[in-house]
Amino acid sequence: MALLTRYVWAELSADERAALMARPSDSSDAFEVAAKILAEVRAEGETAVRRYAQELDRYAPADFRVPVSELKAAADALDPEDAKAILTAADAVRRYHDCQGYKSYSLETWSGGVAQRRVTPLDVAGLYVPAGTAPLVSTLVMLAIPAQIAGVGRIAVLTPPMKGAGPDRTILGAAGLLGLDEVYALGGAHGVAALGFGVARLPRADRIFGPGNAYVAAAKALLAQTPGGAAADLPAGPSEVIIIADDSADPDFVALDLLAQAEHDRLAQVVLIAFSERFIGLVERALKARLDGLPRRDIALSALSASKAFLVRDEAEAVAAANAYAGEHLIIQTADPEAICGEIRHAGSIFIGPWTPEAAGDYAAGPNHALPTAGAARAYGGVSVEMFQKTTSILRFDGHGAAAIAPTVERLAALEGLDAHRLAMAARRIKAEEEGL
Repeated sequence: MALLTRYVWAELSADERAALMARPSDSSDAFEVAAKILAEVRAEGETAVRRYAQELDRYAPADFRVPVSELKAAADALDPEDAKAILTAADAVRRYHDCQGYKSYSLETWSGGVAQRRVTPLDVAGLYVPAGTAPLVSTLVMLAIPAQIAGVGRIAVLTPPMKGAGPDRTILGAAGLLGLDEVYALGGAHGVAALGFGVARLPRADRIFGPGNAYVAAAKALLAQTPGGAAADLPAGPSEVIIIADDSADPDFVALDLLAQAEHDRLAQVVLIAFSERFIGLVERALKARLDGLPRRDIALSALSASKAFLVRDEAEAVAAANAYAGEHLIIQTADPEAICGEIRHAGSIFIGPWTPEAAGDYAAGPNHALPTAGAARAYGGVSVEMFQKTTSILRFDGHGAAAIAPTVERLAALEGLDAHRLAMAARRIKAEEEGL
């Protein structure tokens, strides 16, 4: 049985290529359900949040906030080697992100007129950290550190509780290690709504970050369109990888990189771009061998059932296919990966050469693993320090500057037919001229 469905890139029409590049949705009713939950939380506040928490998670404590003492206890209870791994990864992530951030500056754009950009952090950032089929400690690291570097005043972590059993202890321990003191055992669209509207004793977030299921993604998107609602970080759906591999690549490495993505969840997207039918066969053989004994074998098999292998004739076709897909993760294992990398325009993160698995980037290499999916890499990059900041422009003109800029402003205002704009500038010009400025 073939694990990878083959397609010959050159034989596909433009419409066929677009259809094959489309990503599935794990719930066609996600926006409808999320809209209903957001409306109820907005209207009923904590009552609605508690109702959904009990119904969906069977966990609705008197206070959703986890006590700081519990965070410390969870951190102390971590295996010392686990704690060391978390802190070592966090150090690499911090060093990479320390180079980021908007810069403040000031310059004289007109004689007597100074334009300034001021950078300030968000007041409240909400971090959504899934803990369903796996506690995503790495996601907490990737979101918390850039928020801390940006100087966010209040970082509120939202992590869904295990059914009827409270929050995941590993997530709590990692939060304690990272110095986070505000964690809420709440998840789903109702948790996002609570954080977006500031109900159930949660703060109202300025922006919500982090991945989640279709309902969480829909709730974030809807909140961002709601007046007064929290902004969202970036479009994030099921995780995905696309691999360009020629016959010089190690089939076992390629198979493992595909499986590393496939084991995320049943909707994870795995795509291979290869240069020969023989190599695809070798990768399939390696996949079958590696699947045996894999703890999340059933999940990986389900994801692989929707996988695609594109057979291309040359690097130009490989680049065209990769750019058309605009994947969250792109791995290049070819004889000259740097040449192909230089031609890639659309990818969330790129992994070059046989010794650079996506797993390294997922955990400890430094760059952020919170990345755009579903083709959004055409317009978005990954989470960065800048996303936790905002800029404010400040103008300062004296009379001389007002007189200098006035002819240009008056002319453009007249061109647009906005006479009050013209008069507001002209009045200052006239007064400046009268005062000899």
